[in-house]
Amino acid sequence: MLHRLRRRKTASTFAATFSALALGLSAAVVSPVASHAEQATSGAATSVAASDDLNAVFKAQPCLQSKSLAQLDAPITRVAKRLDAHEPVTIVAVGSSSTGGSGATSPAYSYPSRLERELRQRFPDAPISVLNRGVNGEEAADMMARMDDILGLKPDLVIWQLGTNTVLRDGSVPATGELLQAGISRIRKTGADVLLIDPQFAPRVNAKPAVNDMVGLIAYIAKQAHVPLFRRYVAMRHWHDDEAIAFDRFIIADGLHMTDWGYSCLARLLAENIATTVSRSRAVADVKPLQ
Repeated sequence: MLHRLRRRKTASTFAATFSALALGLSAAVVSPVASHAEQATSGAATSVAASDDLNAVFKAQPCLQSKSLAQLDAPITRVAKRLDAHEPVTIVAVGSSSTGGSGATSPAYSYPSRLERELRQRFPDAPISVLNRGVNGEEAADMMARMDDILGLKPDLVIWQLGTNTVLRDGSVPATGELLQAGISRIRKTGADVLLIDPQFAPRVNAKPAVNDMVGLIAYIAKQAHVPLFRRYVAMRHWHDDEAIAFDRFIIADGLHMTDWGYSCLARLLAENIATTVSRSRAVADVKPLQ
């Protein structure tokens, strides 16, 4: 009974704390598109030519970054140290179908694949691998259940994308928060960095009022735990609301999953954020105390 009371108290605390924060972070756009649980959508089995140019995807529509997303809010210390030492860096991308790459025309256009290429361009002196461990339809509990396998890959950084499926299924937002806190602690015990990614700004997601609470909750926990958060929801809302980019440029016809352009732009912005954070860490390390 005491255990149940504690869980209820925790859930109430989360709800009271992040609901106000959510109002300022994520004014959702309501869409008439029907909402239901996130499903796997297989992309066309097309291959990407070896001569594929990373910038070719952006010729039709430039990938612009909002000033509010110029850097991550917390350091990625282990990654920065390994890059400075020109040591290999292993990044594991954990999440659901938008990590796995549903909607892309090829696995090469999933965001983890594009992120690896973007980071290798920015840090050519350090071998960088981004391992895609996205599984269609998963929620935070599913990802926690396979955390041993994820950490068994010896990551220097775990990029954790979560929240979308819980919102689509009208699941518990506070329960997701409890799992997220436990997962962050578990990852950190291995010495790895953690970076969070919140839900996508897409018609089927926006149709769910709970998306505001989920975006606010993830931001609150990231701040409290002092881990970096890539605000995907805000970034994609910026494309649509501020840059007047139509949904069909970055969301496929199912109203949920991302296009090649969307995944590639997400990867580019995330790589820019990581590079900026690493540079900031270097600048802080180079500051010598006054004698």
